[in-house]
Formats: sequence, C-alpha cells, structure tokens
Amino acid sequence: MPIKKFRPVTPSLRFRTVPMFEEITSTVPEKSLLEPLKRTGGRNNKGRTTSYHRGGGHKRHYRQIDFKRDKRGIPARVASVEYDPNRSARIALLHYVDGEKRYILAPADLHVSDMLVAGESVEIRSGNAMPLGNMPLGINVHNIEMRPGKGAQMVRSAGSMAQLVAKEGNKVTIKMPSGEVRTVPAQCYATIGQVSNIDHKNIVLGKAGAARWRGRRPIVRGVAMNPVDHPMGGGEGRSSGGRHPCTPWGKPTKGFKTRRKRKSLDHLIEDRRKKQ
Repeated sequence: MPIKKFRPVTPSLRFRTVPMFEEITSTVPEKSLLEPLKRTGGRNNKGRTTSYHRGGGHKRHYRQIDFKRDKRGIPARVASVEYDPNRSARIALLHYVDGEKRYILAPADLHVSDMLVAGESVEIRSGNAMPLGNMPLGINVHNIEMRPGKGAQMVRSAGSMAQLVAKEGNKVTIKMPSGEVRTVPAQCYATIGQVSNIDHKNIVLGKAGAARWRGRRPIVRGVAMNPVDHPMGGGEGRSSGGRHPCTPWGKPTKGFKTRRKRKSLDHLIEDRRKKQ
C-alpha cells in the first residue's frame, strides 16, 4: 500500500502522510452488517471521566467482523476490500455460496473474486482458516484464537503476523509479533497469511487536527494540573511531581507491572521483554 506525501506548503503538511487506499474496492459498506456505535467521550454511566483524552471524532458505524470463521467447508467469494474506521486493518466482504455475507480481516495479498474457505483440512493459501494443529510448521498466521471456538483474540492489527514454530501433543507453539513465544491449543483456528495495510506503521498524522478526527483529545501533563485534578499537580512554580509517576487515580506507572496473573500466563514460554 503506497503512502502519499505532501509538498510542505503549510507547517502541518510538512511531515503528514496518508494512505493511498489503492487496495480499497468499495466505499459503501454492507448495510446488513453495520451496527450503531455510541461514543462515550471517556465517561462512565455517572458522567465521570474514566478514560482521559477521548472525545469528538468522526461518526462511525461498527462493522460486524467474523472472528470465529465458523462456516466450515462452505466456500466464499471475496466481493470487496473495504476501509474500517474501527481498526487499523482492512476488511473483506465475503459472499458465501449459500447466500450469507460476512466481513473478515483482509490478508495482505487478498484480491476480489478470490475463493476462501474455513475447515479442518483446506488448501494452504492466504485467507483460508484452519486449526493450528493442521498447519505446516513455519507458516505465518493471524487472527488466532486463544480458546477453541471463542473467536480470534490475537494478531489482528494491521501488518501483524505470528509464526507457527512447534507442535507437541495437543498444543502448538507460536512466536508472536512482539517476540513473545507462547503455546495455544492445537484445536484453535487461525487464518493463514499476514494482516493487510502493512504500511499503517509508517503513517504520520502530522497535525493535531488529524488526531481530533480520530477522537483523541489533547494530553495534559499531570505536573501541569492542580492538586484537585492529579496527584502530581500543584506546587509553587514548576515541580517534578514530588513522587513516582502515577495515573490521575494514583496507580503507579512507568515500570509498574499491570499484567494479571491469569491462566494465559501458564502458556507463556518466552516473555517479549527478554532479559539480557
């Protein structure tokens, strides 16, 4: 996907880059797969801010994405590749031979009129989905389930892919995009290939307005606030905060471990933060 740069006729255009959208084949989404998406502005049901820096932004509809790929053995034709405002990856509209329509995450080399299928033993080609235990070693996959039948939860962002590195019993070992190595049940489904929109990481917003269009409000440092607004606020003149960095609610940050001790840690083989 090429990236468009601008002549710096204004300061905001000097570093700004935008995608060319050459892979997009339809600008009108499938109406039956749309849902209304209510914006919260970072407020909870009491109207209090629980997530900072959110608000405004362009109106959106949510596209219902098939993360389970549970129409097994039924071929589908790729009708269009579309833009999704709710995620970094592109999405593809599938027309199944039985008449049903579904959206999936589009792989990088997917084209209109390609035929895709999900099942136990399908052709090894980009966009097809099958259990990890049935795939050959070394293959690149995305849209990976953590529990059989729950739907894909891992490796879904633009340009990402994981690699199948080992099989042992009813578990497979995959290397994640972060470098983390973990095991997953062999019955879990995954999609072959790399997620589309690979150049997403090279996009530069270039101006504050581009962030506001996406619903991101300005970020204010805690030390610049008053004590009523932040634990690190206040003081005569400029201060360093007077304590270790923390959130507006007093939770430590910058080095404070936030990963929960859940069963997902039992499947971890190599942490993404390798100790030297």
